[in-house]
Amino acid sequence: MIRLFNRLQDMLDAMRAVDFLGPLALRLYLVPVFWVAGTNKIAGFDNVVEWFGNPDWGLGLPAPALMATLAVGAEVVGAVCLLVGFAVRWISIPLMVTMVVAAVSVHWEHGWQAVADAKSPFPPADIAEAEQRLAAAKSLLQQHGNYDWLTGSGSFVISNNGIEWAATYFVMLLALFFIGAGRYVSLDYWIARRFRDR
Repeated sequence: MIRLFNRLQDMLDAMRAVDFLGPLALRLYLVPVFWVAGTNKIAGFDNVVEWFGNPDWGLGLPAPALMATLAVGAEVVGAVCLLVGFAVRWISIPLMVTMVVAAVSVHWEHGWQAVADAKSPFPPADIAEAEQRLAAAKSLLQQHGNYDWLTGSGSFVISNNGIEWAATYFVMLLALFFIGAGRYVSLDYWIARRFRDR
């Protein structure tokens, strides 16, 4: 029995020949997340600065122009670095900070879930109200819209805006921070091969 387990473990260990696929997949998943977030902020930069700084209806952060510039820079430059696999461990740091700021300042008050779901182990406190809003929206669309067409690609949901996505992106970046960009399909790998002493 031990021989069988050892042989199975040897087969699993042989998969390390393609271990670069894990960090590559993480990087490529995160590229559009940060590219879209950053370029959307650029498109409405003045509004973003106002939202960052306004304590009444925004985040109330100090130095909002600086904070918005840092967020945009981290997201856009981060997306490019992740795409080509350059300075991945370094760029993961400001991107993780951005995710922590987003989680704490924007999403924290809404709990864990990004989408309100009563069946989740962590439903938001206002889940009953969210379900009422969803039922009302569905009813309106069924009566006054082409509901079958509108739901042809999926169901309607109520966004809860919790920390789930920010936390997920943080964990993915944390993994990249520790494992790096991966072998073969990253500039970091080829730069290290050329210039780092072994």
